[in-house]
Amino acid sequence: MQPLTLPRPIGFVLGGGGSLGAVQVGMLQALAERGVFPDLVVGTSVGSLNGAVLAMDPKGAVNLLNRIWPRIRRQMVFPGGPLAQLRTLQQGRTHLFPNTRLQSLITALLPVRFTFAELALPFGAVTTNIATAAPHVVTTGRLVPALLASAAIPGIFPAVRIEGLQLYDGGVVANVPVTQALAMGARSLVVLDTVFPGHLPEEPSTLAEAVLYAALVAMRMQAALETPLAAALVPVVYLPGPAIQRVSPLDFDHTSMLIERGHQAAKPFLESLEVTGPGLYGRPWG
Repeated sequence: MQPLTLPRPIGFVLGGGGSLGAVQVGMLQALAERGVFPDLVVGTSVGSLNGAVLAMDPKGAVNLLNRIWPRIRRQMVFPGGPLAQLRTLQQGRTHLFPNTRLQSLITALLPVRFTFAELALPFGAVTTNIATAAPHVVTTGRLVPALLASAAIPGIFPAVRIEGLQLYDGGVVANVPVTQALAMGARSLVVLDTVFPGHLPEEPSTLAEAVLYAALVAMRMQAALETPLAAALVPVVYLPGPAIQRVSPLDFDHTSMLIERGHQAAKPFLESLEVTGPGLYGRPWG
């Protein structure tokens, strides 16, 4: 099979979605099998964590992520029980969890003082500027603070201050940062959306499912609005995801399954894909 040809630079866009970020590992494996590698990477939230590893080592990232993801457990990201959460809320007033465990997870993937300049590829970590409620892409300085900011889910983790700016999770305003990848110079986009692209959420039947439904729809709307605009300018390969799984983005007990199903969904799509020019290949919605 011939490698898939796309206009360069090729920008990989990795969306947010908590534990659903495991899907991206399977997608990256399918892309590598098709001979598709990025020239630049942009990520939001968990997509920025996966994206930083990809930008550090484009050819070796899949192996590293495949080793790390199945080992992640909820307590490694969201530590403590209800009493600990209450104490954190009383002390910080805006969030339930400290970001110390998340920082430890990040530094298991990347050196503590690693900088953007040391990456093999240009990389942008998408955050939300609290003062302007607009996306803010961090592309310079130390990686760890930028990744903590990109994953600082409001109410869950504290905001992170970088160069005088208070920053929250980029998923608030740009969960699938296609616009930001174009601004960084991409001439084609490969989108790795975590929230089951190509599938409509099922009708919820429980309170938990209703909350998950609302979260999936909110995360998908920005992508559904911005992706066709990008596709009018450049080819946008929007990888399909696995069928909807009733898995919370805060649940890390199913990462191996998500990796496998992400690969199974993306592989046949990529094997049959031919890109002939600007346009949308795949889609956010079903």
